[in-house]
Amino acid sequence: MTNIWQGLRSGEWLTVTRMRAYSLILLGVSVLVFAGWIAVSDGLIDRNGKPIGTDFSSFYAAGSLVLDGRPGDVYNMAAHYAREQQIFGAATPYYGWLYPPIFLLVATPLALMPYTMALAVWQISTFALYLSVIAAIVRRIPGIVIGPIWLPIAAGFPAVFINLGHGQNGLLTAGLFGAALLALPARPVLSGVLFGALAYKPQLALVMPFALLAAGQWRTIVAAGITVMALMAVTSLMFGADLWLAFAASTETSRKLLIEQGSVGFEKLQSVFAAVRMWGASVPLAYAIQGAVSAAVVCCTAWVWRSACNHELKAALLVIATLLASPHILDYDLVILALAIAFAVSAGFAGGFRDYEISLLAAVWIVPLLSRSIAGATYIPLGLLAVLAFYVILLRRAALYRAQPPVVASGIAQA
Repeated sequence: MTNIWQGLRSGEWLTVTRMRAYSLILLGVSVLVFAGWIAVSDGLIDRNGKPIGTDFSSFYAAGSLVLDGRPGDVYNMAAHYAREQQIFGAATPYYGWLYPPIFLLVATPLALMPYTMALAVWQISTFALYLSVIAAIVRRIPGIVIGPIWLPIAAGFPAVFINLGHGQNGLLTAGLFGAALLALPARPVLSGVLFGALAYKPQLALVMPFALLAAGQWRTIVAAGITVMALMAVTSLMFGADLWLAFAASTETSRKLLIEQGSVGFEKLQSVFAAVRMWGASVPLAYAIQGAVSAAVVCCTAWVWRSACNHELKAALLVIATLLASPHILDYDLVILALAIAFAVSAGFAGGFRDYEISLLAAVWIVPLLSRSIAGATYIPLGLLAVLAFYVILLRRAALYRAQPPVVASGIAQA
């Protein structure tokens, strides 16, 4: 037992050979499951009567309405559902459109293609973007071999397959978010443009502005603001300014159904708010606890970004804080955890891994595979707990950064 705890503490059990083997096994199983699921589907409809790509059907239907000259119907639930039924059959479940009009700039071109082709283009292009950004993060670590080691780890990350199964935009979000963080030190304007492009996910912008303000990144802030305004102007010109009013009106319905009532299932949501609601608390109490946690992570993250900590540690902490601060986080959004893992590994190689950090990184990597099922069966929000632990560990590293000068780490064992 002592040896087990010692191994967890040091992380020596996680060798490169094991990392690669675990990743390839999970990657292979996931590919086989996806291939089998598609093989037994009936055209565009899977064995559960849902469209292949599930949530992507919402994107495609919204884009097709715009192409028909009916952008206003995107936020009309009845009209949007009627379009989904027209494409996928009367028995298809409804997948709502909850995004700002900005995301129509992505959905509309995709709707120019047949559904199967559009889904393939969407999945492949966003997956490639995600892998490219992860590679760019770890490429700066001395001695790292990207192809045989980090490519399987990034590709086999369970949240990736949750996202692909839903046809969701988590890979795009991870790509833009990671690229913005990579660009920030040397190219602040480009970083701001990339941050601004994330405006289709406004719930992820609760911590980012405070971190940038604390760091004095004024050029990035201005560039992000101009990018958001430009995107709003373009969508208003293309689809009509009234679409923004329709979006604003739709947010109340989506907030009540998705977040407060948990219509998709509280076990799928990975936020503090959802965990408190899953345990039976009232909506006001859940908001109060979420608000307290959000305020705490905003303050702590801003403090770290104002400090002299290295950029990799700041980036990892911001990614995790972004997940913790929002009440609207689903398990497919955990794809951005891959950014935090990659940046944390980079920080670890630069300054040394502390007790339990390597084992925690492994736990965070696997947790998206288990979070939904365990929460549904036991009411234990495993995903949220892992993210909280990750944040605390990195916050501790930031607090010790000045007291303990960085040393060259041996890193993860090589065999």
